[in-house]
Amino acid sequence: MSDPKDKRKMFSDEEKDITAIGSSPTRISDESMRTEAKRALVWASVIGLIILTVYISQSLLVIFGAMVLASMIDGGARLIGRVIKIDRTWRVVIVLVLTLAFFIWLATYAGSQISREAAQLPQIIEGQLSLAIDWMDKQGFGIKQEDIKGFAGSLVSGVGTVTKAIGGILGGLTTLFLIAIIGIYVAMEPQLYERGVAWMLPLEKREEFYKTASVMGTTMRKLMAGRLVGMVFEGAVTWVMLSVYGVPMAALLGILTGLLAFIPNLGALVAGVLMVLVGFSGGTDMGLYTIFVYFLVQTFDGYVVIPLIAKKTVDLAPALVLAAQLIMGILFGVLGLFLADPMLAMIKVMLERRAERNDETSAAQTEVATADGT
Repeated sequence: MSDPKDKRKMFSDEEKDITAIGSSPTRISDESMRTEAKRALVWASVIGLIILTVYISQSLLVIFGAMVLASMIDGGARLIGRVIKIDRTWRVVIVLVLTLAFFIWLATYAGSQISREAAQLPQIIEGQLSLAIDWMDKQGFGIKQEDIKGFAGSLVSGVGTVTKAIGGILGGLTTLFLIAIIGIYVAMEPQLYERGVAWMLPLEKREEFYKTASVMGTTMRKLMAGRLVGMVFEGAVTWVMLSVYGVPMAALLGILTGLLAFIPNLGALVAGVLMVLVGFSGGTDMGLYTIFVYFLVQTFDGYVVIPLIAKKTVDLAPALVLAAQLIMGILFGVLGLFLADPMLAMIKVMLERRAERNDETSAAQTEVATADGT
């Protein structure tokens, strides 16, 4: 067994060797300069983090989309849990199987009737635009033919893009695939990833993180559940009412209206324009009927369905949602447009939680000051 004195002597010799090396050339002897250098390093790190965030913003948006999908799957699993008392994993599997069955049915249906209707839609839109242009020309509006052709071509191209996107649900787009895979993994074990994020936070911040994450999760589930209810309602009612009158492409217009209902404000506007243009292709009476259907569905959804949903979720100002959609659409395209509303809701929840903490802190300080005064 070695003598403790020998150990102390050994450490002393090492300290002498370290001292003999001399001072580091990078050492800043001035205390104030060292403080400023540390501050500069912090600011440089913050700026670098901002640049990195901008650089990988598209990937971060994909991850957020996966979180949205995970909340939808989790909401379905919780709903099934109220009826069937089985393990969570099996409930998630049931939700995934039902979703897959729906998309298989949609693809099968789209492969026959919807695909034929989608091929005819651009021609109908172009024809209706030509009629509208002729009418405007007769009324004395100065319109250049070249501009009209360019506008019509762009619109028809956009309509074709929308229909191709619907027909290519199973096209294997990389972004959608990544969102689905990550979302399924998170939905299977959400606590695992929640603990992982909390582990990287300071101890005093973890309790608040869990509370905020719980509120965000609840809000997201209710928001997405309400969105799905609105999509099903608008799509089904539009489909039925257009079919009753014999409007062409009623099934396609119903599916388009339902899918576009996921995008508040802009989605309803695009769906309404397509519906009315197709309606007027069958005559003035049919066109007026499609206008009636559009306003009836949107009015009921806006004054009954959405307010009922908003009472249980985050009530967002329409102008604020529209601004967020425009910004996210410009920055990230279609994916940003779809995720603008959920992201805005999560930001609002986070700010509300921060305001609540500030109110609690102010109340506590007031109580302490009152106690000291008495």
